Amino acid sequence: MPAKKLVQQFYKSDALINSEIMDTFLHPDVILEWNSSKGYVQMKRTEILTLANELSKAYVRSKARISHLLKDGNLVTVRYSHYIKTIENPREEMLLAHFMVIWEIKDGKLFRGYQMSQLS
Repeated sequence: MPAKKLVQQFYKSDALINSEIMDTFLHPDVILEWNSSKGYVQMKRTEILTLANELSKAYVRSKARISHLLKDGNLVTVRYSHYIKTIENPREEMLLAHFMVIWEIKDGKLFRGYQMSQLS
């Protein structure tokens, strides 16, 4: 699958709140370097899958609204806003945060991610 389509499908899926779906997109040696408004964290495969599992406990729906999707070689950059519906209020969609991510694709999987986010 082309790199740009892989990233697009990743964010259009429920991977952000479903660790089983997330697992299908991740390279075995994936690393995500994340700079957020709360600080820096580096996550490996296990931590990323754990995060998706934890998010599934709080959110019944997750949607990434992509505004930019650019490809350069094996790098894909995506800018999106992440919307969620909580278990407590499943009828109201809320903006969680804005994200900018550069993904390096290797062997048809997400290999290295460089992410910045800001809470809404």
